[in-house]
Amino acid sequence: MTAPLTPPPPPHEHSAQGSWQPPAAGPAAPGSQHAEYAGHGWYGQDGPGMKTELREAAVIAVAVALGGVLLGVLWWWLAPHVPLVGDVVEKSWVVYLKDTEGEQAIGVDGTFTLLGLGFGAVSALVVFLLRRRGGVPLVVGLALGGLLGSLLAWRVGVWLGPAQDVVAHAQAVGRGVTFDAPLKLGAKGALLAWPLAALVLHLGLMALFGPRDPEPDFTAGPYQESPAANGR
Repeated sequence: MTAPLTPPPPPHEHSAQGSWQPPAAGPAAPGSQHAEYAGHGWYGQDGPGMKTELREAAVIAVAVALGGVLLGVLWWWLAPHVPLVGDVVEKSWVVYLKDTEGEQAIGVDGTFTLLGLGFGAVSALVVFLLRRRGGVPLVVGLALGGLLGSLLAWRVGVWLGPAQDVVAHAQAVGRGVTFDAPLKLGAKGALLAWPLAALVLHLGLMALFGPRDPEPDFTAGPYQESPAANGR
């Protein structure tokens, strides 16, 4: 007779509570926290990078500021003229307003302000259409470009306008002859119309039509129940 064979030991039973299984290798499932989506990198690495954003912001600031040349030309062309008259009093030339109750000086400031608002809206719209992603450097570059453009427009308009030496101008045209006053921006706050309009409109466009970050899906966790536990 032969001795009875010893039966092999039973396979190790897994706990009914399940065990941790490493996630299977392969492409990430849709909605996973590590999924890659169009226009962005991996989760937590959104945007093109700070160096790229600073470079783009500098280009935008320079391009917007150069628009100040056009604003200055339009201001010189559209602004109302302030009439002056020269006279001789006690052998000295004096210059005074021909129409003391006129509102031409207010119209000069108003024209610059309206043009600044228009240029701010156009620049914000163009920047939004060319680069739909926001970012602090881009917004700062847009606002800084608008301020520099306003300053450039102010100087260009003054340079294109009548001569600054009103006494010499009055002597040149003659006593009692009406001539135009130099182009002058009385309300310096008008210089902020362009940057403020560009900033507000760009932020509004980003809030309404800007890209939205996808919400991470927390329903699929990294833990899964062991198949052996399901068998029990």
